[in-house]
Amino acid sequence: MRTSRSVFVIGTVVAQDFAAHGTYTDSKSGIQFYTSYEVNGTITGSGEMSTVSLGGFTFGMALPADAATKDASEYIGYIQGSTPTGKGGWSGVVHGDNNGASMPNHLMLVAWPTGNGDEVITSFRYATGFRLPGSYKGTAKYTKLSSTVNSTHWSLIYRCQDCFVFNDPSQSTANVSTSKGVIPQGWAQAMSAPTNPKDPNSDFIQHDNGMGVFQIQVKSAANAKYAEWVKLFGPEPTSTSTIATPTSTPTAPAFSGVPVPTQTSYDYIVVGAGAGGIPMADRLSAAGKSVLLIEKGIASSARWGGTIRPETGWLDGQNLTWFDIPGECNRIWNGGSVGVACTDTDQMAGCVLGGGTAVNAGLWWKPVPSDWDENFPAGWKAKDMAPATKRVFSRIPGTDHSSMDGVKYLMSGFDVITGGLAKANWSSVTANDHPELKHRTYALAPHMFSGGERGGPMATYLVTANGRNNFHMWLNTSVERINRVGGHAVSLDVIPTNNGGRIGTVSLKNVTGRVVLSAGAFGTPKLLFRSGIGPVDQLQVVQSSEDGPKMLKQADWINLPVGYGLSDHLNTDTVLSHPNVSYYDWPAAWLTPIEADKTAYLTKRSGPLAQAAPNIGPIMWEEVTGPDGIKRTMQWQARVEGSRGVPNGNSMTLSLYLGRGEISRGRASIQKGLNMVVSEIPYGNANDLAAVATAIDNMVKALTPVSNLTWLLPAPGVTGADYLKSIELSYANVGARRANHWMGTCKMGTDSGLVGNGTSVVDTNAKVYGTDNIFVADASIFPGQATTNPSALIVTASERASELILALPVPGKAGSGKPGYGHGHPPEAGADDGDA
Repeated sequence: MRTSRSVFVIGTVVAQDFAAHGTYTDSKSGIQFYTSYEVNGTITGSGEMSTVSLGGFTFGMALPADAATKDASEYIGYIQGSTPTGKGGWSGVVHGDNNGASMPNHLMLVAWPTGNGDEVITSFRYATGFRLPGSYKGTAKYTKLSSTVNSTHWSLIYRCQDCFVFNDPSQSTANVSTSKGVIPQGWAQAMSAPTNPKDPNSDFIQHDNGMGVFQIQVKSAANAKYAEWVKLFGPEPTSTSTIATPTSTPTAPAFSGVPVPTQTSYDYIVVGAGAGGIPMADRLSAAGKSVLLIEKGIASSARWGGTIRPETGWLDGQNLTWFDIPGECNRIWNGGSVGVACTDTDQMAGCVLGGGTAVNAGLWWKPVPSDWDENFPAGWKAKDMAPATKRVFSRIPGTDHSSMDGVKYLMSGFDVITGGLAKANWSSVTANDHPELKHRTYALAPHMFSGGERGGPMATYLVTANGRNNFHMWLNTSVERINRVGGHAVSLDVIPTNNGGRIGTVSLKNVTGRVVLSAGAFGTPKLLFRSGIGPVDQLQVVQSSEDGPKMLKQADWINLPVGYGLSDHLNTDTVLSHPNVSYYDWPAAWLTPIEADKTAYLTKRSGPLAQAAPNIGPIMWEEVTGPDGIKRTMQWQARVEGSRGVPNGNSMTLSLYLGRGEISRGRASIQKGLNMVVSEIPYGNANDLAAVATAIDNMVKALTPVSNLTWLLPAPGVTGADYLKSIELSYANVGARRANHWMGTCKMGTDSGLVGNGTSVVDTNAKVYGTDNIFVADASIFPGQATTNPSALIVTASERASELILALPVPGKAGSGKPGYGHGHPPEAGADDGDA
């Protein structure tokens, strides 16, 4: 499922305005600020996009007089932060650009009182992904004018030079365009002090006192007196980036790595232990091949050595972590991202054993036949995929009654919605019994859960693989690049990402060895880019990075459209309320679950905690034909919680996913810091939006007759088309419009990207064009978006790819750069259809 909660400072990328505005004049300096503020109020849930903060929060900005016509590089700022508990805290602002105000890849200013009188310490921070941000190394300059501290609040006035110029060495230099009239900014607060309040480089906890975004109106912030006010700050500062004298300098953690065995090589090395990599490794090892599965993340499930448990200790002594408990599936969005979320992409993803299947809601859909028939090339049609589908669902059948007592809990939202749909002549189905029925149908949500626990690939495929002597797995190990001679991979360079990870170069067996990339829609392109495979502009970025000295020479680059074709379900959240609906506090269950629910789960694997948070269901589908004549599938996913500023309580969010038939495509790119970003969003085609608008109108019409049901978003009388106009569709708002079902960046097809305007990266054997032993088996090969959440489809695609790869003859002479086999049709479906 998708939800856009936050991780450290600003984890989502929503550039709408969740603040009130006004003006403030400092009585001592006379500086006039355009202010954005959140009023005093109690945070509910995660505090995402909050318009309140306990104690309140205010940010003020003054801009140069000509900022509306000439792009400014600096401003004078004012922050009033809160410490409502009397125990300190921190406040932060994110300097957004004209694309948004996400935490990744944006300059952050974090500040807090030190406990020494009126002293407030400040720190420029920066992160390329979802992690505790480190020091910013660009040219930003800070000068303080004044600060005050009392028992509940603190304030700070400062000058911030080059704070609209983003030039950390890890990113391409860019400048905020104040002349466009609006600047997105982000904010966040926490009620706990940093680890060492006297150290500007101190660690600090995730925000727990609200976070959100607002827009600075440049004309309102620009002031003719700006040049006079600048003189109040004295001489130009000579220091950059580090704001206060640091007592320590944060550096990248040094991990203790285990050297790669020098005399060992493998038939297959699979990179990434998620929905694609785990089944692939199992199938290859079942065929008698020596297989090494490499995962950059930590162990997640307790079955595999995972240890992340609640600090209150209610899981101590249990063979469980939060990854195992269905009711904790949203933990990554509610403070559980540290050490779990990928730190090298601007989108939320799980970099742990199991990948997305370890951190998502576990939704488990039997593939819709049309998803194969309409999206994939010959050899991958529904009839070809049937044997693989049968194998997958024989191992992971899924269930829509995951509590072991057979009872469905917390059904108030489900009952309200399905009661209305039934009266509107929509049909109830058991989804995985009839995967083809996706027009005006609804169902209980099936999950990969088994035995009241998460289950999925880690509890099935990985178990059987691990029982074989020819299977090996390395965790906490990142593959940096594939070393190749021409089109033939010979080895992979690896480094540790945690203590115990491997370091060195691991070899493929001479001539016959193969590598399969299953690192996901961002991780697989990143590895290909670093291995000299991709568009020239991306390979040039890698060449200009710290990878440059190890980069293949340009003559050996393979120019393929890696990163293009990015797809995601366009998400549109709608919100309604009903007095019968009641919210269950899933985030609170992390530390303090309801005693009866805790006991039921730990002793019987039953109750609410045996179900996915937050009360998911029903799931509804409709097919809508757009103005272009293309039929598009819509999946509605209901959950009992508020969104888009509507608080929890009696509210429900109905998220609408635009699936198969979606036209829009985007692009994933690599930056100088070797982090991946969505450089072009995969949303916005006019015909796509017209179909979504129709679907919204249809759902509103179906549910409006329900007694006591109130549509909040869209408001009564607002059409779907007008509602869509009110929700910004841009990179700045990708956090609200994404489903995190990213696909398509290494598209499968018969039109080789090596030739003319070819769009495909891999052929129908899942082999990368221009190579003879590099394959891809993950979401990145999907040519088009699926109807449903994609986990089961990715596992099925990996099953199919494994049989095709195993059926291929060995390549020709190593180092020839020429494939040892052609790019023709794959073997007939059913080849090598033995038990998985």
